[in-house]
Amino acid sequence: MDFRSILAEKSVFFNRDALSPHFLPDKIMYRDKEIEKIMRSITPLFHNKRPRNIFLYGKTGTGKTSSIKYIMKQFVQVPSNGKILYINCRMYSSRYKILQKIASDLISFAKNGFAPSVFYEKIIGWVEEGQRYLIIVLDEIDMVKDLDELLYTITRSNDELKSGGMSLVGISNRLEFKKKLDPRSQSSLMETEIVFPPYDADQLKGILAQRVDIGFYEGVCDISAVSNAAAIAAKETGDARYALKLLLYAGEIADERRDKKITYNHVDAARKAVEEDIVMEAISTLPEQQQLVLYGLSLLTIRGSKYSKLTDEPEAMFLSGELYEMYSDVCKKMKRDRRSARWCKEYLRELESLGLVRTVESGKGIRGHSTLTQLNYAPNKIKKAIEELMV
Repeated sequence: MDFRSILAEKSVFFNRDALSPHFLPDKIMYRDKEIEKIMRSITPLFHNKRPRNIFLYGKTGTGKTSSIKYIMKQFVQVPSNGKILYINCRMYSSRYKILQKIASDLISFAKNGFAPSVFYEKIIGWVEEGQRYLIIVLDEIDMVKDLDELLYTITRSNDELKSGGMSLVGISNRLEFKKKLDPRSQSSLMETEIVFPPYDADQLKGILAQRVDIGFYEGVCDISAVSNAAAIAAKETGDARYALKLLLYAGEIADERRDKKITYNHVDAARKAVEEDIVMEAISTLPEQQQLVLYGLSLLTIRGSKYSKLTDEPEAMFLSGELYEMYSDVCKKMKRDRRSARWCKEYLRELESLGLVRTVESGKGIRGHSTLTQLNYAPNKIKKAIEELMV
């Protein structure tokens, strides 16, 4: 086997990138209503008026980022005195980094060592001198560590500006995220709220059919493969990214087996690999404190419970007090701040909503009232993934 022989092999893929969740098609399907509402909120900018702040939320894979990027593509085709900047808060996760990024994109000023106020003044100067309107899109906004301070910094700018204006578009996968904001931050950010609901099976089938036409050679992807991928994703999460990955991995399996057609069975074979991929991606996007709780739970699962004889539940389920002890030890060893037991319970609720853990109320055999928690995935893999993220 050599590279020439591999390159000579026929592939089912015509344009592999079309199966990527980052691919932006010419039309965003089933999001006309949401896109129109965002566009109408931005339209005042074309009349030299500041747009309202917008908050978009919905589960992963519901089209939030794709819709915004589609709107940005449309925006530059119409003359205006405005600019939209997109920032991935997983990469730029603090007020300092975000202000530095904005200053860099606007005026190529990104020097380290300056106070945040210096970047802020540069941004204000760019807006005011050109009487411009700046819209800042903060994708995965919940990843910003000092978000209340960032929101205060940006929203108060409009009180200082003599001309022009600044607006925010916040995007979050977590429906409960806004509850954690300072009340002043909530009122300033959420002037317009738009919810992106999960896709149903028929919508996912339509999205996949659109990508199949672009991504695979004609006739190689059987309708049974599309239907199976759509049904699996709809049942699990309504996540278009999950559905796309199922087809992508199914295509890779077909190529490895040198099959000429992608079928229902290829999608079934891809399912396990995609689930692990999705879980690891979800872990990488968690706030640090939730990662620490999950790491503590993975350690407990590997070592076993010292209270296992007190309950009839499986040993892989752990008392909330025991989990908090382990979380506290993990914070100490990793030199991270420890949060209260109440916050630990809140983190567990969020981890459960993502499907990473399962909790049940304690039954007979345990004194008092407690919660038992179980890890839903292989503890060694989760432990290793979080250790790599914590380096």
